[in-house]
Amino acid sequence: MPTLLITGANRGIGLELTKRYATDGWTVIAACREPQSATALKAIRGITVEALDVTDYAAVDKLAQTYDGTAIDLLLNNAGIYGNRDGALKVSDFDIYLEVLRVNSVAPMKLALAFLPHLKAAQNRSGGGAKIATISSRMGSIEQGSGGSYAYRASKAAINAGMHNLALDLKSSNIACITLHPGWVKTDMGGSGADIDVGTSAAGLKKVIDSLTLKDTGKFYNYDGGEIPW
Repeated sequence: MPTLLITGANRGIGLELTKRYATDGWTVIAACREPQSATALKAIRGITVEALDVTDYAAVDKLAQTYDGTAIDLLLNNAGIYGNRDGALKVSDFDIYLEVLRVNSVAPMKLALAFLPHLKAAQNRSGGGAKIATISSRMGSIEQGSGGSYAYRASKAAINAGMHNLALDLKSSNIACITLHPGWVKTDMGGSGADIDVGTSAAGLKKVIDSLTLKDTGKFYNYDGGEIPW
């Protein structure tokens, strides 16, 4: 069966995606910062839960070494944070700004490179190609028309650019790479006034990811399959 490595798996969209891939019979490696308190995640049968702070790059390398020789068919970069929610930009917020960039922009690139041998092993095993899917946001689109939320928007624009470039470099290795907007979802981050529930978002994201082929690499998709402008 295919293997998934997913980050931020303990709640919200990550938890729901973990459940759905496990139900479909995938081998799931579910990473989160504090597995000891991830009760719902640990209740999912048949998965492996790993402790991982995605900004601890030594820990990322260690996890990659732990799974040395394991073929990973799908790396799903889901972990993310929002940062300052009042919309303004103040000098005092720049430590938060950098932390948002570390989590949302740098960590997915680090994970992609650390687990590149595992992705290549999956491609070699199946001949069908491996996949990297990263949860981004429409708020990172340069063509969006509202301001505020500087750190979050900048971090998502940065990961869009990074993953687009990675898609170009990995195409010859038959590894498809996309970013995804999950919708405005009723989670701790999205809030109770959001448009859609977690199940709707996760179902749509999974459908897009499952149908992903190399011809789609380097694109930015909405959870409903529509393409989003950069």
